[in-house]
Amino acid sequence: MATTIEIKRKNIDLPVDTLRTLSIMAASVGKSLKKYIEETLIAKASGAKIEVYENPSPSGDPWFDDPENMASVMRGVAEHKAGLGRKVTMDEIREMLGV
Repeated sequence: MATTIEIKRKNIDLPVDTLRTLSIMAASVGKSLKKYIEETLIAKASGAKIEVYENPSPSGDPWFDDPENMASVMRGVAEHKAGLGRKVTMDEIREMLGV
């Protein structure tokens, strides 16, 4: 049984110099520019390792690596979405922190 691969068409914009270079590279292996670009991108994507890193911190703060901390964050997000959160003032935050 033959496997069907879903194809999606996408227009891309490339600098003229890049297209010229890719055209030369394609011709050197006897392929059309379109076929050469498609095969190159497919090979690159097929060999890529994609890892999803769930730490939401842009700096990679290890605090977020602790599952309990992330569970607390996710509970807070869910409460906020459900409208259960409340606004606090800086004075209230200082009081909670004992500052």
